[in-house]
Amino acid sequence: MPLILVRNDITLMAVDAIVNAANETLLGGGGVDGAIHRAAGPELLAECRTLGGCPTGSAKITKGYQLPSRYVIHTVGPVWHGGDQGEREKLVSCYRSSLELARRNHCESVAFPLISAGVYGYPKEQAFQIAVDTISGFLMELEEDMTVYLVVFDRSAYHLTQGLFPEVASYIDDHYVDTHSDSPDVRRARANQAQDFYSSVPHGPAGAPPRPCFPRPAPGKHSRLPGAAPGAASTSRTAPGPLTAPSPAPDLIQALGQLDESFSQMLLRKIDEAGITDAQCYKKANIDRKLFSKIRSDIHYKPSKPTAMAFAIALELPLGEAREMLEKAGFAFSHSSKFDVIVEYFIARGNYNIFEINEALFAFDQSLLGS
Repeated sequence: MPLILVRNDITLMAVDAIVNAANETLLGGGGVDGAIHRAAGPELLAECRTLGGCPTGSAKITKGYQLPSRYVIHTVGPVWHGGDQGEREKLVSCYRSSLELARRNHCESVAFPLISAGVYGYPKEQAFQIAVDTISGFLMELEEDMTVYLVVFDRSAYHLTQGLFPEVASYIDDHYVDTHSDSPDVRRARANQAQDFYSSVPHGPAGAPPRPCFPRPAPGKHSRLPGAAPGAASTSRTAPGPLTAPSPAPDLIQALGQLDESFSQMLLRKIDEAGITDAQCYKKANIDRKLFSKIRSDIHYKPSKPTAMAFAIALELPLGEAREMLEKAGFAFSHSSKFDVIVEYFIARGNYNIFEINEALFAFDQSLLGS
């Protein structure tokens, strides 16, 4: 039951329900509201006319009509009046009311826009944080499976930039090694070396490709087939005999019988040592139950790097043990990866809030932890 941050057009999301940031009339408007009505077709407006409007902080549901989603959940966000008019409570209510409505209608996937962050003037950074906190809190309490997408159409429009994470940006500057950013002088030196090598290669007639500079064998020293007399030239080929598979060396068989514990085994052991349930672990890891079941049932399951990292975060492993868990999945921390450096930053500071980590990863255009 993960929370996933995506940049997309919400009207294109093929989910059970999309959420519309509507006004109290529910009769359409500008921004996301207008875009959803245009994409759904006139039938949506006709059904909305029967609902009698919607108060701020509440939600109502309609069919999706021509949208790829089955339903549209309409919620009315608060207009920003400085923050002392109950705006935060009303915005929290928008998300919770919409999620409860989705649950009652058996929706397994829901997509939200950033409510009230447009013409209603809610400070975008605060609106984003309220959305993440409210949705993640709801999912942690939920017994059913539900995937929630927080859809940001234009990241720059919502100021979801590196400026929100100055300490993370500073840590990246200190630790990130960009292995692909050679200076112009280095690139010129490499080009000169290549030109010098090319000039040393003998060339044939004009227009012909260069001849390779392989040393000629000494007379009488031609290669020979196994079993030929020394110095004898290889003038013919003999038909190969039947091939037989070599037997594994005894020490290889012994080594294969002494494999270390797998990622799955280490994960389950760490869950037991932490004294938490499977559900608590995969929820904290932002992983859905189906994926966790695959990992639990297959001792040799190889997760993706974000999934392996997510479990290390959920189990609140110190950096050394997080590295070990990542190695079990066939990966390693690297300072040539911004993804790794950002996750390392949070672990080093004892911050294991996976949703805060994903906000930072999202801001720096990295893969997110979890499913």
